[in-house]
Amino acid sequence: MKNVQDENQLKVTLHTEQETQLLGEFIAKSFDEPFTCYLSGDLGVGKTRLVRAIIQSLGFSGTVKSPTYTIVEPYKIGQYTIHHFDLYRLADPEELDFLGIRDYFDGASYNFFEWPEKGKGWIEAADLSIDLSFDGPNRLCVIQANSKIAKNLLKKLKQYL
Repeated sequence: MKNVQDENQLKVTLHTEQETQLLGEFIAKSFDEPFTCYLSGDLGVGKTRLVRAIIQSLGFSGTVKSPTYTIVEPYKIGQYTIHHFDLYRLADPEELDFLGIRDYFDGASYNFFEWPEKGKGWIEAADLSIDLSFDGPNRLCVIQANSKIAKNLLKKLKQYL
């Protein structure tokens, strides 16, 4: 895992799936208080794999499913409540109102959104943005802190890398 950093951003080159797993573990260790995270990138770049690694690192031992068809998968892990959203199949962002989207932003949950642009106007702004892209056989992961909560998380995360 190779990384480049500045105060509000971290760029990491992921060479293997194991490094993606390790990054997820480091993110999980950096949790301090609830936040909203956007994950962007092409199909198959590793967004779900990264969220799965975070959830498993927090101690969830069951299957972490992709929420592609269900739109949201909730996980209660000890003190954590995590909602993993995949908005890829959303036809209209207004559909989120039928899911009771506002209830998920209770200040006590960690919310991860894949394809957040499909929920524009209906989901809270991201504290943390993670953009994954293909870089030859590797993945480039750019993590951007957009709030004080995320800046604290990023500061802790940098200690692990």
